Amino acid sequence: MKNKYIEQTMRFVFLAAACVSIAATITICIFLFANGVPAMLKIGLKNFIFGLKWKPSIDLYGIFPMIVGSITVTLGALILGVPLGLFTAVFLARYCPKQLYNFFESGIKLLAGIPSVVYGFFGLTVIVPAIRNTFGGNGTSILAASIVLAIMILPTIISVSESSIRAVPSLYFEGSLALGACKERSIFLVELKAAKSGIMAGIILGVGRAVGETMAVIMVAGNQAILPRSLVKGIRTLTANIVLEMGYAADLHRDALIATSVILFIFILIINLCFSLLKEKKE
Repeated sequence: MKNKYIEQTMRFVFLAAACVSIAATITICIFLFANGVPAMLKIGLKNFIFGLKWKPSIDLYGIFPMIVGSITVTLGALILGVPLGLFTAVFLARYCPKQLYNFFESGIKLLAGIPSVVYGFFGLTVIVPAIRNTFGGNGTSILAASIVLAIMILPTIISVSESSIRAVPSLYFEGSLALGACKERSIFLVELKAAKSGIMAGIILGVGRAVGETMAVIMVAGNQAILPRSLVKGIRTLTANIVLEMGYAADLHRDALIATSVILFIFILIINLCFSLLKEKKE
């Protein structure tokens, strides 16, 4: 009788926790869309999404340069971070000596715990001057933001990918070796293929981190609300646009920033949907 009472109580606790999570998500969505959609309609959906000028002083609210900026720095981070993270995960799972594993694992965990502002400060004092000395300009650029974000998403990609690789049954690897394949071929063509669902999940989490990052990007991206002309020119992302102006925004300006949050929210949903469809297609 006592065990049954405890079981029912815990079931209620778990249900309540799930309901709170769902309620929080629904509340956020209601707030965003209730305040953002009317602003988009007032500005004009086409002018808001595809407008090239963001000048609140004269009621011009075009976020297309920020959309391009967010996409560009995210793609740059993925191009730089995914191969490095995946190769590191393979090294830790299949090549790393036991004596060094704890050292590398601790370093990766430490990398995950570093605050965003520290990454931004590192980029501002190391990466930005290196780009400025190499390519000219002031150094704050798409390239600098992409490098910083690539470093920031590494721990997520590495940890999830390593766990996925280790979860693959050893029979896959041993069977491939028994059929005459070398170790590298067995890893990359058998184990990684079997672990692709987990690896894809790690990449999705990395994309979410890159798209939603704000502080580090503000410090190294240049924050220019214009279309990018090259990788060494400055850009402003959607998140940076919201943070930089929300403190003093009012009336339509404030609502336009909330509408920017709606676009960012939809943008992340589209990314997750695309990865889900790609995963289902591969399976």
